[in-house]
Amino acid sequence: MTEIIALSGSLRRGSFNTGLLRALAEAAPAGVQVEVVTLHGIPLYDGDLEAEQGLPEAVRTLKDRIVAADGLLIGSPEYNNGVPGVLKNAIDWLSRPASDLARVFGNRPVALVGATPGRGGTLLAQAAWLPILRALNAHAWFGPRLVVSSAGQAFDSDGHLKDEALRAQLGPFLAGFAAFIHQGR
Repeated sequence: MTEIIALSGSLRRGSFNTGLLRALAEAAPAGVQVEVVTLHGIPLYDGDLEAEQGLPEAVRTLKDRIVAADGLLIGSPEYNNGVPGVLKNAIDWLSRPASDLARVFGNRPVALVGATPGRGGTLLAQAAWLPILRALNAHAWFGPRLVVSSAGQAFDSDGHLKDEALRAQLGPFLAGFAAFIHQGR
């Protein structure tokens, strides 16, 4: 079984990115399991807080889930042509302490997907993630891009996928990412 942690970079209840990750989990091919997680409970990164109290419980729990998984799938919105602050904040926490960076991200297979109400999809955000993933020493998958533009038309008001053409892309996307994960083993 290939286990993938799917991390949503949006906190919104009706998040298009959480919805996209849920739809990916539902479309997972045989032998692939996708667990969708959110960033709720992760505070803003504060070096003083880290020094005084260590890592918050939500960060430790998420770290352990990522380490236990075979791959990491990031559902990233695009805010102002870049990465969303809440998601970058979580990655900053997850990379702490520096001595733990390799355990969490080192050579970890990572794929990016994203949905946005705009017409340009999340291409700029996905490009902005590349130097971050490089700094983390993650093993980024450059398979077919999965970007959803005009997401308000692809999802209903609760964040559930209603676009059948998009749904048809999800299983093959995950199968490709799973094959990439297994190539690196």
